[in-house]
Amino acid sequence: MSSHDIFILILISLLLVILPAPGLYKMFKKAGVPGWKGLVPFLNTWEILKLSGIRKHWFFWQFIPIAGWFITLWILIESVKLFGKFKLYQHALTVFAPLFYFLYIGYNQKDKYIGRELVKKHQKSAVREWIDAAVFAVVAATLIRTFVFEAYTIPTGSMEKTLLVNDFLFVSKLSYGPRIPNTPLAVPFVHHTIPVFNTKSYSEAIRIPYTRWFASPVKRNDVAVFNFPAGDTLTVERDSQDPYYDILRREEDQVYRQLRSQISNEAELLARSRAQARENVWSQFTIATRPVDKRENYIKRCVAIAGDTLMLKDGILYINNEPGFVPPFSSTDYYVYTRNNRILSEEELREAGIKLNNDEQSPDFDMAGKNIYRANLTADEVAILKTIPGVDSVSREVINNYGGVFPFDNRFNWSIDNFGPLWVPKKGVTIPLTPENIALYKRLIAVYENNQWQERDGKIWINGAEASSYTFKMDYYWMMGDNRHRSQDSRYWGFVPEDHIVGEAWMIWMSYDKGIRWNRLFKSIR
Repeated sequence: MSSHDIFILILISLLLVILPAPGLYKMFKKAGVPGWKGLVPFLNTWEILKLSGIRKHWFFWQFIPIAGWFITLWILIESVKLFGKFKLYQHALTVFAPLFYFLYIGYNQKDKYIGRELVKKHQKSAVREWIDAAVFAVVAATLIRTFVFEAYTIPTGSMEKTLLVNDFLFVSKLSYGPRIPNTPLAVPFVHHTIPVFNTKSYSEAIRIPYTRWFASPVKRNDVAVFNFPAGDTLTVERDSQDPYYDILRREEDQVYRQLRSQISNEAELLARSRAQARENVWSQFTIATRPVDKRENYIKRCVAIAGDTLMLKDGILYINNEPGFVPPFSSTDYYVYTRNNRILSEEELREAGIKLNNDEQSPDFDMAGKNIYRANLTADEVAILKTIPGVDSVSREVINNYGGVFPFDNRFNWSIDNFGPLWVPKKGVTIPLTPENIALYKRLIAVYENNQWQERDGKIWINGAEASSYTFKMDYYWMMGDNRHRSQDSRYWGFVPEDHIVGEAWMIWMSYDKGIRWNRLFKSIR
């Protein structure tokens, strides 16, 4: 646990006893206790225990990380009982609105101190006991999920061989600071869709702007979980498995080819193609939108942070003109050449210590031609493979699918292995807006930073004013999968804004594949 994590834990513990303090000042006076004691963090909870007649050892349990938060909340609930507050909604206000509710109890004339004896005489029904227990469990789980950590399951092989499908992770919310939900009105413990009913799990009646407490930036090479940036619009039928914008681009290409013989003016052809493609897609699919915090969760490695310049050359990553960090289990595709008709098998490679997946659709090892094999390998596995008798050579595969990657503009002749250079936007930095960089940064300005963007008469207008430059409001990050040739990442959809960051992948607590993978349990993520 980092010093930043410890700092956040301490601050949250302090907030729990500071928020009710102004109201406790007046409440203590009503109870015959000097009001100033209500203002002092933790002295106030000590005095509540004395007033309630609860054993003093509970005071010290408050200082246990995380669990202590719930002891503090319980003590605060005991304090309002001393003023005749026994109803469920009153205890809910104690937990969720302590600043205002304690001020209300302290400063209104009708709420009197009733003392511990009357509290002891109050009996709750069995139903109420069960309800209180259930509510407490939900509150506890929600606080932990929002402020501390969240469980996450690896669904695809994009991070192999660092992370495997069906690795179960703890994702730390403390690493970058807890992000307050944009949509607080939501069904607990589900993300965006209620299982079985297949309906939205949240309401957008209340929308909270991006807020992150005790914020700390993502560090270069962190493995981070984030909301899929291109998931703001989606088709209900395909969701993030086939993103809406990918479907739209494919449809635009098809319509463009169909209309090319009918329309000679390129600008008109592009405009007609886009309009027709959108109409076609919207007629074929059910289109939906999602707020930031309800978009699909992705996990990748942050290879470039705000202010960095990145480049891929023949599959090798460079950051600020220096070779980038190579994760110890990062893998990519290689061609393996054998001699004298030497046949390689998966079993032989596994016995040699090379890990291969069992995915039939995207195998880690297959034959690519006579005496040629294609294998997904780490650097250490390449070294092992070269020692196998009959292996002639091993060479990295370089994929040059030019035009099929971000920013999907013909002026950028980039591929997944030859990409950039590309500057990652940094908060507070101003850039000129030019025809060359509009394709790179337009979505950030218009969508992620919520500006009105118009282009007319060869000029750019932002929020109704002509603009030749723009100053970014957020930091951005560039995310890539460690399984470089099997990852849908920033190379396909661009930058990740800071408000989409969920947390840092911290530890594998369970891993399963036809049985428990014992060697991966409680393994930290590098």
